[in-house]
Amino acid sequence: MSCVISSPSTDSGKTTLALLISCWAFSKGIKIQTFKVGPDYLDQQQLSSIGQPICRNLDIFLSGEEWVQKIFLKHSLKYDFSLIEGAMGLFDGLGATSYSSTANVAKLLDTPIIFIVNAKGQVTSLLPTVRGFRDFDNELSIKGIIFNNVNSDRHKRLIREVFKNDDIEILGFLPSDSKINVNKSNLGLISPFDSDRKIDVDYFASFAEQNLDIVSLSKFLKSPPKKNILNTTSSKNFKIDKNKPIAIAEDKIFHFQYPETKEFLDEIGIPLISWSIFNNEEIPNEASSLIIPGGFPEKYACHISNSDKSLNSLREFRKKGFIYAECGGMMILGDLLKDENGNNHKMSGILPFKSKKSNLTVGYRYIKGLKNTPIIKQNQSMRGHEFHYWEVESSSSEFDLKKTEYQNQLCSPWEIKSWETKFKNEGWSDKKLHASWIHLHLPSCPEAAKNFVDATQVNYSQDS
Repeated sequence: MSCVISSPSTDSGKTTLALLISCWAFSKGIKIQTFKVGPDYLDQQQLSSIGQPICRNLDIFLSGEEWVQKIFLKHSLKYDFSLIEGAMGLFDGLGATSYSSTANVAKLLDTPIIFIVNAKGQVTSLLPTVRGFRDFDNELSIKGIIFNNVNSDRHKRLIREVFKNDDIEILGFLPSDSKINVNKSNLGLISPFDSDRKIDVDYFASFAEQNLDIVSLSKFLKSPPKKNILNTTSSKNFKIDKNKPIAIAEDKIFHFQYPETKEFLDEIGIPLISWSIFNNEEIPNEASSLIIPGGFPEKYACHISNSDKSLNSLREFRKKGFIYAECGGMMILGDLLKDENGNNHKMSGILPFKSKKSNLTVGYRYIKGLKNTPIIKQNQSMRGHEFHYWEVESSSSEFDLKKTEYQNQLCSPWEIKSWETKFKNEGWSDKKLHASWIHLHLPSCPEAAKNFVDATQVNYSQDS
């Protein structure tokens, strides 16, 4: 059975270990299917960037247990080896609970755990740490342990001495090495799309062979036994118009998107077209709807502001097509974007707000529809997540209300709340637009998927 890589806390080396194993497998011509616990896009992109199959997210809160089980089996069964990278500490989930945590996923999928622990400045103290995690939940099985930041043979010998009577197998010691450090930014890891530093697959593979017990570790990477998995996606559930393709912004600016979204739309028969703001492209004439996913518009604010063809095309598209924008995608719909240096950059001016740097807003969100919109219906419930350092503030006093005929129809599509907080209104919508900080996982939410497909294919993409 495939294993889960977990740790006592974040920044323990989970992603580095997952990359080391993936690079080693690649160097041997072995395909390994990787998964990432939680909603994170950037770890997933790193694991997808080294020539292995696309990494998949496993998120119980967003997608539900049935979807997580299905997507794990569907993709792991394609290959002989698979690996799940956990998130944060082993038991960290929604709020102060372990719901949707790495432990929750490991129990759901009945997978053993490989524990990676930062051993810097520790020897004997490592033992109660590991035993505490091992004994906290007897439904979990920590089968192996890898120690990170072990920089001498003496440190290694002492750790082995401490664990000589323990029943957890030691699978490796990783020394500090700047060449295997993964670049990070405000939002976590730096995306491969946004970094000139590529992963040196050969170096990572060699490092893994030198410092990991690959033979012993490999037995934990075996995918589950083969079985038939039913594909529940059916175009019969949707009305599809082949003459209404969907354009998707996808380039080094906008790339926070679950691969299942495009796969789902393609499977049900909707034609898809790529659109790049970074390359200053116009939205293809044949597109009837547009998806602008999250990304890093703040890093490219000046570039976006000077992309006249793209911005003019976006303003024109607003008059005829349906726009769905998440997080960073929403930011370019505003009037201005203030970058990290305090400089204002003109955006499309479709919505009456400006974006500016703020504190981190992060977490899962419960969602309740306020009225019928292209994405959610009144009183309909959904789940999503937020992760951003920017905020919006109204710029109505500076905003020309005559810019759009739909200005007086704008309203919040839903109200949102996090764990143990009150609901509050969020986002912008009218009959041809939905823009919000919230990231959704459309394929695993039947209600949202149907609303979205109807919006792009039936109801809302028609000329008014």
